[in-house]
Order: sequence, then structure tokens, then C-alpha cells
Amino acid sequence: MSVTIKEVARLANVAPSTVSRVIANNPRISEATKRKVKKVMEELGYHPNLNARSLSSKATQTIGLVMPSSGDVVFQNPFFPTVLQGISEGVHDQKYALQMTTGRSEQEIFEAVFQMVQGKRVDGMILLNSKVEDQVIQYLREIDFPFVVIGKPAKYLEQITHVDNDNVRAMKEATEYLIDLGHRQIAFIGGSPELMVTVDRLNGYIQALEGANIPITEDYIKHEDFLREGGQVAVSELMALRHRPTSLLVVDDFMALGVLNKLDELGLKVPEEISVVSFNNILLSEMSKPPLTSMDINILKLGFEASKSLIEKIENSAEPTKRLIIPHQLVERASCCRLCTGDE
Repeated sequence: MSVTIKEVARLANVAPSTVSRVIANNPRISEATKRKVKKVMEELGYHPNLNARSLSSKATQTIGLVMPSSGDVVFQNPFFPTVLQGISEGVHDQKYALQMTTGRSEQEIFEAVFQMVQGKRVDGMILLNSKVEDQVIQYLREIDFPFVVIGKPAKYLEQITHVDNDNVRAMKEATEYLIDLGHRQIAFIGGSPELMVTVDRLNGYIQALEGANIPITEDYIKHEDFLREGGQVAVSELMALRHRPTSLLVVDDFMALGVLNKLDELGLKVPEEISVVSFNNILLSEMSKPPLTSMDINILKLGFEASKSLIEKIENSAEPTKRLIIPHQLVERASCCRLCTGDE
């Protein structure tokens, strides 16, 4: 005859509900109680029926992952598989599964999220980015469904759990790094202005220039997709200017590879003739020619902390809203050099 929760509870001298919470790894249960209950479970050979528990609690033990709308960006840019690895590690630790969704348009994504929620297919959701106007965030807030954003929400900042870098400060530091090398003609190559990560990094760039009394040149600010092609298009436009920039800030390593390719095609040497600073510090930044100076934003930790925070919200409805800021660090390589006074 199989062992029951009641038997485990009796021998552990706790309530059956406490045993259930230990199985669910509820953060409200102390570590001492968890150890005591687990020891009794092991002695009795008790193994919880996760499927039965899921049915009885109407939980799915599944987390929904909302990917960006552009399939090209998702499948080409190494940021996404890296953050997905971090998310996967977090859900695996808590014995949850992942269900991904995306679409060719914002409306398709919204409809897919709606179907996942209404069909009770997932217990909560992780959003991989945040837009200035985001109908998915609005919908999930209205129905009080557990979700976490990787990035900074444009609205309801204090009411939404999110995991992010301090992107304003990170870009300000990257810009100041180039200013300290003598550069004053510094261009910004960013992603879509509809994304909060682009908004924040552009603000950091502007703050650094203003702090150094360097005029803002609108022609030096470009917005493209987070793809190699996006970087190539931006560089073509910048290098066609009468007064070319002497350095480039690129908000994504994958875009920066396109930047390096185009500069090579144009016969411009990096860093002798133009310096480049990038973001994310993916493996390709170290393998590029020359190796890229890049801001490490700890992508794996972004994903891991997002899944951890979401599961805490799912398993404890009273879990407070959190803002987790993951540290960043500039990794210096060979794509920047000091600008000679005579070349300014």
C-alpha cells in the first residue's frame, strides 16, 4: 500500500498542508522544517505524484515564455539562446517546464498569450522584452496573472516584478570610456526606439555627452534591428556623413559584428581609425576581429533570476513586487584606442 501525505505529516509532526508546501518548495516554509519533512519522506520511501498534485491544485508546473515578434532576431541573435539557458536552469531546479510562444506581429503574440492564459496551459509568464506600449503587460496586469519581465517596464514600474541591468548607467559608463580616450564624435547605434532597453541606453549616452559638454548630433543616432544587417546599414549611413564619427557605441554584439564587417569593406581599420564599444559580451565578441570591447550584462543571470522570481510569485501570491538589477562590467579588448589630439 502506498504511503500518503497524512502518514508523512504524522511522523514529521506537522500538518498535511505543510507537507504539501514542502513538496511545492514554498518559500514560507523554513529550511529546518523542509529538512525534517524530506527526511521522513525518504525514510518512508514517499514520492509525490506530481501529475496528481498538478490536477488537484489546477497548476500546470509550466511557465510560458513570450519571445519577441521577429523570428529573425530570436533565432539569429545569440542573446536569446543564452538568456533561455538561464531561464531553463531556473525552471529545471524547481521542476517546472517551459512553453514558448511568439508570432509574426504584436497582435499574434497577444492572441497566443491570451490562449495560453485562458486555456490554463501555464502558471505564469516571462516576457523577454518590454515595449513602450505593451498590450501583453497591460492584459496580464488587468487579470492579475503572475508574470516577470526581463527588462524595465515602461509603465507601472513599482507594480511589476522585473529583472534588468541599469542600462542608463551602463551606457553612460561606456560613453565615458570613449570620452576618456579622447573621443568627442561618438555615434550611437541602437535597436528599436519602441524598446525600453534602447530608450534607457540612449538616455545614458546623452547624459554622458551632456556631462562632458559635447553637443548632441542627431545624425550620430541610429536605430536598427538587433541583427548583423542592422549594424551594417547604420555604419553605411554614418560613414557617408561629411563629419564622420571617430567612435561607435553599438547596443548589441551581434549588430557590432555587422559594424566590423562593413568598416572592413570600407577600408577603415579598427581601432586605429575608428573605435567600437559594444554590449552583451557574448562569445562572438571575444572571437571577432578585432576582439570587441563589450559591456558584460550577465545574460545567464538575467534569465535565471527571472525564472526564480516568477516561480516564487506562482507559489506565493503574497510575494512582494521586486526590481532585480543585475551588475554589468566593461570588458576591455582590442577594438578601442586613444584618439590623437591632432585627429580630433
